[in-house]
Amino acid sequence: MLKPKKTIFILFLVSLIWIQANASYILIPMDKTQTNHLKAYGIAYWILQNEMEIDWLLNFRGGSFMVKYMPKFENELVIRGVSYSVVSDAQYNEILNEISSPSSNTDVMKLEKAPTIAVYSPKSKQPWDDAVTLVLTYAEIPYDIIFDEEVMYDELPKYDWLHLHHEDFTGQYGKFYRSYRNFPWYIQQQREFEESAYKLGFDKVSMMKLAVVKKIKAYVLGGGFLFAMCSATDTYDIALAANGVDICEVMYDGDPADPMAQKKLDFDQTFAFQDFLLIRDPLEYEFSTIDQNQPERAITEENDFFTLFEFSAKWDPIPTMLTQNHNKIIKGFMGQTTAFKKSLIKPEVIIMGENRQLNEARYLHGIMGKGFFTFYGGHDPEDYQHLVGEEPTDLNLHPNSPGYRLILNNILFPAAKKKKQKT
Repeated sequence: MLKPKKTIFILFLVSLIWIQANASYILIPMDKTQTNHLKAYGIAYWILQNEMEIDWLLNFRGGSFMVKYMPKFENELVIRGVSYSVVSDAQYNEILNEISSPSSNTDVMKLEKAPTIAVYSPKSKQPWDDAVTLVLTYAEIPYDIIFDEEVMYDELPKYDWLHLHHEDFTGQYGKFYRSYRNFPWYIQQQREFEESAYKLGFDKVSMMKLAVVKKIKAYVLGGGFLFAMCSATDTYDIALAANGVDICEVMYDGDPADPMAQKKLDFDQTFAFQDFLLIRDPLEYEFSTIDQNQPERAITEENDFFTLFEFSAKWDPIPTMLTQNHNKIIKGFMGQTTAFKKSLIKPEVIIMGENRQLNEARYLHGIMGKGFFTFYGGHDPEDYQHLVGEEPTDLNLHPNSPGYRLILNNILFPAAKKKKQKT
């Protein structure tokens, strides 16, 4: 006769074997029950790297993920501290039935392949520079650093997804001249940019940057996915609109700007913005009227928020994917380019997040040829006013950041394909 303790142990083993045998799927919730939203995206990416498809459940519990059960997936979830639950075939079908209901604003996108990721960033990047590289590193999502030479040598087609570091594509070095022209990092950056321009056959940095933005535009037209934050959003469009017009004053490129530059702008060339005015003063820390800058905003950190729009998951899957979140009200954060004046946004561009009180947009998406772009205002979602010289944000303190989630939604976007529901 078996002893009670031995009987209990055998029953436990039988129960465990039965659970694993019937554990058909893993559900990774992305609502407020998730302990680490940011690393959950990294898990999704890692599963794709393991050549397994994932269901992205749009608007279901904050944009949850579901994947076929495998012990190594469960182990990785435990190691990375990501919340999950194991569900049976019957529970999986119940979830799909709930999602497919015409009365439910939910849908399923199938993630099929881990996208290859490039971050356009200078080799001398400062530690405070970029939220995207911070969150990719924290989420354990691999990426390559490329810059002007790689773009000009036609390496962009190797990548599915490109992020533009907080760059100034106008050739004005971020218009940091007034405050930082004597700082070693500014002097070094100017020297490196000029050397790179000469190496690539350009007389000016502004000419090199224009060639770069044209290469990036061709990449998007051909089917690439572009994501940009802060000054990489408006200066990109400014460079396209200027297209050979000298808008740089003498301290930036050695000769005066064209006094007729404003009248020569071509807004048909831009991605998102039109009818903006250039800020001609070389010592003013603004590029154009696109940015809803701080004096105009008349708002403080305590009451600075923007709201994500709700889209139809079944009819507008792309903006729905890009706005997946456990919070729909996102705390604001500043940058050299903080927000976009709605009156200067092209009508075909989708506004996905706005501060209605200030009539400003914070999060945009659009189609360009066969490709897509997303512009996100501000510098660091977890540091309201991240100043030059400050230490980078520690994302271990912000594993559930709604603002950083918006960046990671874009990472998975190229992997998505709408799943056909069972009939």
